[in-house]
Amino acid sequence: MLVETQTPRPVQTLPTYADVEAAAARIASYVHRTPVVTSASLDRAAGTSLFFKCENLQRVGAFKMRGAANAVWSLTDDEARRGVVTHSSGNHGAAVARAATQRGIPSWVVMPDNAPKAKRRAVEEMGATVVACEPTLAAREATAARLLAETGALLLHPYADPRVIAGQGTAARELLEEVPDVDLVVTPVGGGGLLAGTAIATAALAPHAEIWGAEPSGADDARRSLAAGRVVPVDSPRTVADGLRATIGELPLAILLAHGARIAAVDDAATLAAMRLFWERTKLVVEPSAAVPIAALLARAISADGRRVGVIVSGGNLDLPDALFALS
Repeated sequence: MLVETQTPRPVQTLPTYADVEAAAARIASYVHRTPVVTSASLDRAAGTSLFFKCENLQRVGAFKMRGAANAVWSLTDDEARRGVVTHSSGNHGAAVARAATQRGIPSWVVMPDNAPKAKRRAVEEMGATVVACEPTLAAREATAARLLAETGALLLHPYADPRVIAGQGTAARELLEEVPDVDLVVTPVGGGGLLAGTAIATAALAPHAEIWGAEPSGADDARRSLAAGRVVPVDSPRTVADGLRATIGELPLAILLAHGARIAAVDDAATLAAMRLFWERTKLVVEPSAAVPIAALLARAISADGRRVGVIVSGGNLDLPDALFALS
């Protein structure tokens, strides 16, 4: 069920490429420069040349470490002492927990009660206090608001914070430094922070390149929101890609509209097939959310035949027994 929002509230000033550059310098000690890998067999299957930026090999197993580290280390000492609160299905929560622990400050992470067990364990092991809630955006935001009032901590939004978006843009910055002559850059899109940061970096470093997001057809709010020019959430998103169930934020949407981003959607069957194929051909583990762009390219939902495509492989965190069951 689709629910249209009311007139959007004014959004914050859009982050710029200068913010991405500042983030890259700030987080250099806290993140890996992940490799870019290729696969001749996947190129043949997709009919294009693919360059995979492997954020599944990032600290905490996902690109989220970039935005979380930039946000946490952007805080003043007085702000940091208050601690931080966020809400997350897993990867952002683990990244915030790790960054907060590195800085020696407390963190609280609101997680939906249907989040993968492996992701909850990771958040707890990184040092955060996990607070469960119902698996809806309203419940996540309400629980986070309660924690903010109780703890006096600061909110680090998972995708609508300019510091987080600038940090996420550093993945595309590294990709385009290594492979500058791409024709398209593709990322998954859930809340929109990664795609927004990628759009900023791509516009600065490869202005000729198209910017694409890929999302599950059962959670296609980004595609509908771009078409409408306003946030149009999916009331009950249904997809195996748990990291992409979030509704796109107003700030990321404004950035995507400003940079002419496009969105493709694929079903879960295509995503699971792409995830399996990527595992088999590259010997690298990725989670379903990371496989969505690969699925879109393999299914020709993104027109890329004969062109060079950079793909941000967003993460590799999943419950392996559940994944094997889904693939069986």
